[in-house]
Amino acid sequence: MTLAHILDHKGHDVVTARAGMSLKEIADILSAHNIGAVVVLTEADRVCGIVSERDIVRHLSVGGAVSLEDPVWCRMTSDVVFGDPSDTIDAALEKMNTGRFRHLPIVRGDVLIGLVSIGDVVSHKIAAGEQNTSDLIRYITNESYAA
Repeated sequence: MTLAHILDHKGHDVVTARAGMSLKEIADILSAHNIGAVVVLTEADRVCGIVSERDIVRHLSVGGAVSLEDPVWCRMTSDVVFGDPSDTIDAALEKMNTGRFRHLPIVRGDVLIGLVSIGDVVSHKIAAGEQNTSDLIRYITNESYAA
């Protein structure tokens, strides 16, 4: 199963922000959309960063409430790891685990086409495992089934 499969089920909509917005504005976006991360775009709509709830909490811990006025460009993760629609779920999990992040922007070329979370990836992995188990049980018990 690939990331394209997840996006086909989840959709391709991504909540984005601009680099000049404040961390407070980003926090408001996260809250309003009940999401954990926002992809930051340039004026040309290219990904230049990502900022998550964890990033905001980290900066609040160090700089206090005044850090909420900081522009996101100086607090975002700018070394973004991307997924490709053809990446497998296992490859995405490896990227996320190695990088210790929970959100993976999906790009085709340099165009943002979606965003998957660790929850999206794990849910699809579990569903695939359950389907495999069900198929094996039917095969072993010699039940006929439509593949």
